[in-house]
This record gives sequence, structure tokens and C-alpha cells, in this order.
Amino acid sequence: MSPPDLTPILTSLTTQSLPLPSKTWLTPILTARNPAPPLPSLLATVRARLLASDFTSPGLLDASYTTSHSLPAELSSQPPQAHTKSTTLSRDVVFQVLDIENLSKSRWSQVEELEAIARGEGTKGREVIRLPTEGEGNGDGVNAGERGVTQATQPATQAATQARQGGGSGGGGEKDTHKLVLQDCKGLKISALELRKVERVGIGKLNIGEKILVKAGAKVSRGVIMLEPGTCVVLGGKVEAWHKSWTEGRLGRLKEAASGGEGQGGQGGGGGGGQGR
Repeated sequence: MSPPDLTPILTSLTTQSLPLPSKTWLTPILTARNPAPPLPSLLATVRARLLASDFTSPGLLDASYTTSHSLPAELSSQPPQAHTKSTTLSRDVVFQVLDIENLSKSRWSQVEELEAIARGEGTKGREVIRLPTEGEGNGDGVNAGERGVTQATQPATQAATQARQGGGSGGGGEKDTHKLVLQDCKGLKISALELRKVERVGIGKLNIGEKILVKAGAKVSRGVIMLEPGTCVVLGGKVEAWHKSWTEGRLGRLKEAASGGEGQGGQGGGGGGGQGR
């Protein structure tokens, strides 16, 4: 069998600003089925597997891509205090999310909300109202009333589901500020802070292990990347084991951090990625 043509796949990934995998990782996916599925199907498979993987896994990413899309030397030194006060990223860098905190809510308020959800009180204050209809009393009216109840309960059901998946407390409003712990494809970690609201950044929205591209020119202050819509692209994905571990341990971390006397923020650095690694 002749080797597969990787060019269409790599070109499409580049067009979508997605990381480039190594030929060693990519070839088995392309040759797993004979005859090969259509190109769109192959692209979807490659994208899904790539974004669900740990980018620091040996042999996953193309070596030249890893070199050109990891933190530049001036930002990879530790501790962060050693960095200059203000600079900008000199190149595009791809990251995966290890942790996320809501800095706009106190830790204790997040603890209380999570505990309320655990007690089944996550929808307290919402009432299910049977909507009146013109045909009330006949079959159509009953059905319409049931539809009204269903529609009224959907927001509550969605909120509870989001809470179980890691949202709920600290999920945040449109103006809340979040701090992230990010890891580049060489395994180096750095903090990031929303300077301006990024639409898909939030607890219950952003997954642990999700991939983010921070573009060249992004502001960096004292070793912390400033996230803005113009320089931050959320690529998607999730590392299931990391996300599960982070979600299950979140209440305990919040309690521990709150007991330590820190009134603001989430659960501190490290997060699911640290546990996953």
C-alpha cells in the first residue's frame, strides 16, 4: 500500500489554526480503514482526536511545530517575577488549559453555591408555571399546558446539568474575570488573565484540557498573559480524565483555599492538568 497523502489534512489543520501532528501519529489514523473514508470524515476524526489529546505526549505534535509554537525563551524562565514588567508574545503559542478560576466571586460564595447544588437546591427561587391556553380543558389545552411546563423547566434543567459538569458556582456572568493556568506543548506552565472578556472563557464553558491559541502580539505583564478577544482563539477539545478529576475535586479545593483566608478567586494553580500529568 502506498503511503497516504498527508498534505490535504495538514493544509486543512493549518487553515483552522490547529496544531500540526507528527506524521507518525497521523499516518495510522489515515490508514486504519481501506478504502479510506471521505476527506471531511478523516478531517473530523483527526481534529477530534488531536484536541482530546495531551499535547505534551511524546511524538504527538510535529517537532518543528512544537518548537515554533511553544513559549519563547524570555517567558519560559522561572520564577515569573524574573520576567520584565511588560512585553508581548513574539509568536503564536498553542496551550492547553490546566485550571480556571473565577476571580469575580469569593471562594466561600462558590462553595455555598456548589453545596446548594449538591443538596438539590440549585433551582431554588424558580417556579414552574403551567401556562394558560385558549383550549384549556380539552386535549389540546392539556398538551399545550404540558409544553408550557416543559419550556419553563428547561432553563433550570440546563443550569443543573451545567453545574454537574463543572459549571454552577463560579460559572460567572458576562462581566466576570477569569484566571487560567495554561501549558504549552513543551510542558511549560504560565498564568493567563482576562484583560477583556473572551466569549468562551468561563467555568462551565471552558473544558480542562481544552486548546487555546494565543497570537503573537498578546500582552504579557509580569509573566502573566493578558487574554483579549483579538489575540485569543479557543480551539476546543477536552482531556476527559483531567476534566473529570478537576470537576470532582473543585469543591474540596475551594474549601481549602477559602479556609486559608484568601477571599477571592477559584482553586489556585495546577488544576486538572497537573493531576492528569
